[in-house]
Amino acid sequence: MDISIQQRRYHVEINGEGAPLLLLHGFTGSSETWKETMKHLKESYQCMAVDIIGHGKSSCPADRKEYNIELVAEDMKTIMAELGHSRFHVLGYSMGGRLALTIAVLFPALVQSLLLESASPGLKTAEERRARQQSDEALAERIEQEGIEAFVQYWQDIPLFATQKKLPPQKQEAIRLERLRNSPAGLSGSLRGMGTGVQPSWWEALPKLSMPILIMTGTEDQKFARIASEMAQLLPKSVWKEINGAGHAIHVEDSAKFGTIIKEFLSRT
Repeated sequence: MDISIQQRRYHVEINGEGAPLLLLHGFTGSSETWKETMKHLKESYQCMAVDIIGHGKSSCPADRKEYNIELVAEDMKTIMAELGHSRFHVLGYSMGGRLALTIAVLFPALVQSLLLESASPGLKTAEERRARQQSDEALAERIEQEGIEAFVQYWQDIPLFATQKKLPPQKQEAIRLERLRNSPAGLSGSLRGMGTGVQPSWWEALPKLSMPILIMTGTEDQKFARIASEMAQLLPKSVWKEINGAGHAIHVEDSAKFGTIIKEFLSRT
């Protein structure tokens, strides 16, 4: 189904019955990435997987201001309210994890529990954010100039996704096709308006979050494991799980183990 908020249209896939769970994908992804996860969760949870603005079947505005992460967090609140949920669990991966964390910081009363997969609270210093804005702008220009196929070929070969080369060929192809269904305008707009360089840093807000929080990283994703370790020390009600042998996209690389960890955590909350 589609839900429109002013000029922004969001596509939402709904699956299962039970307690509401909002699922937020990563950059170049879509609600499609959660299909296997939802198979593990749909008997106990109503899963609502949203195509984040600029991705999948959602709209791709020309104005970068429409991608602002705080604005999109407000849109997620509105979407869940329209679906009849005033309180819900939130699961976010990578970019979607930054969005999930933003929802928890801005609207803590709405979030029953927060589940973060390979996520970050943003960059700590203005210097880091400026440098990231420059690199994201260069990447956005590359997408616009070279097109989606060339960009996806480049993106799937970056070191962050090296462990995905171990996946069966058909699964690798499914990931590639999901990325190809995005548009250059949407991905470049997402980088410029919702990238790590332009989002607020939430590091100082972490000690104030009182909801149960699950942090998940793969042992092969050393950068995000370091971030997770630091986050876990600041979050008062957090549990950090490392998945042996997994990289950045745990839910893709080991969906069964990922689903089991999610179910066990949610059952305790």
